Amino acid sequence: RKPRSPGAGALAGWWRSCQVAAVPARPEHPRAASPGNGAETTTRPYREVPLNTQSHPLDQISLGKIVQIRERLFEAQARGAKVFRLESGDPSFSPPPHVVAALAEAGRAGKTHYVPNNGIPELRKALAEKVVRKNGIEGVTASDLFVTNGAMHALNILFAALLRPGDEVVVPDPMWYEAVENIKLAGGVPAPVALSRADGYQYTPEAIEAALTPATVAIFLNTPHNPTGAVLPEEALRRIVEVARSRGLWIISDEAYEDVVYEPARHVSVASLAPDYAERILSVFSFSKSHAMAGLRTGYVVARSPLMKDRLPKLIRCTINGVNSVTQWAALAAITGDQGHVEAMRGEYLRRRDLLVGALEGIEGVHLFPPQGTFFLWVEIDPSVYGRLGVTGADGLASRLAGEGIGSVPGDGFGASGVDALRLAFSCSTEMVEGGGRALRRVLMGEGG
Repeated sequence: RKPRSPGAGALAGWWRSCQVAAVPARPEHPRAASPGNGAETTTRPYREVPLNTQSHPLDQISLGKIVQIRERLFEAQARGAKVFRLESGDPSFSPPPHVVAALAEAGRAGKTHYVPNNGIPELRKALAEKVVRKNGIEGVTASDLFVTNGAMHALNILFAALLRPGDEVVVPDPMWYEAVENIKLAGGVPAPVALSRADGYQYTPEAIEAALTPATVAIFLNTPHNPTGAVLPEEALRRIVEVARSRGLWIISDEAYEDVVYEPARHVSVASLAPDYAERILSVFSFSKSHAMAGLRTGYVVARSPLMKDRLPKLIRCTINGVNSVTQWAALAAITGDQGHVEAMRGEYLRRRDLLVGALEGIEGVHLFPPQGTFFLWVEIDPSVYGRLGVTGADGLASRLAGEGIGSVPGDGFGASGVDALRLAFSCSTEMVEGGGRALRRVLMGEGG
């Protein structure tokens, strides 16, 4: 018999120590020997593993105020009440017919098996061509593209690939908070830069630079910006690149709303402005807003860095093992087929924006920022409004509105600087936006139903 290796002996010793430890009584395993089966009855005690009650990273993550308001509206809707879904960022449109047809055809053709980890080659090639042609990011090839389970999954794996415990990421405040939560999940520390109405909610290079510390490793951009709808101009983006370059920082650019922009504003991909700094810029895109495919969960990352190209496939493998196969064929049809739906949706969003802004203009203490992009209206509230309505803060106001069947999200759900604000969405149907705007005005004016 071969002698045991020291490793095997150590393992056996550990196992024996587990067996002799004092443990509370546990019932016999159901497969233990019983009288009459010809075997001697023996009982081996289980080792109790105590519940870890120490702090866990997930204990610092919330389900979000959007979810809380949404659940109240769902309950009211189930009771037959009329609700106005002004809290939700889910486009009311369906994907265009050629996308739905591609989805169905992929299923009929049996394209339902495992797919390449980073995305099907046809889609990655088409996405590379799109970001070169449309976004102006030079030299991108299919090998630089990573298909993800929506833009949120893209951010999750990017921060996980990039951050070590204690690393800081500069972020705008207010900010779509799931981005901030994913920084925390990766062990990072968000460094918020407060945005103000006086500056048009611009995320300025000067404010970003003032937030840098020796622990800073990245700057997070989101333009068009959720929740304010502000769009960063090209000159500001160029200067932000120079701030990053001066410190060798990464830039993570969330461009999920690239196609929801209203003239004269224009979306510019930051990676298009600095080909010589491309390896340090990680760009995130989504099919949810541009192609009304929110439930199909498809996004993508453009990453040129060899380090990221090594790490991202590992995270994709260990989180999703590849994006849903048939949705990738639908995404291919969306990116290569007719694009008329993109302009049509943008036109309808513009109409909805103007309807909602028009409904709320002129209310004392209510300050609107007509968005340059996205389908969100950011509304700052004077404390005098709370007194007039008998509520405590924006949280109390959002709760009061939910009780009236009107969705909204209190601004502090997006960061500390939003404490006296609401975010309203006009991604629901035009009819709902129109009716919701009228109902909201009545409440804010203190009028009866």
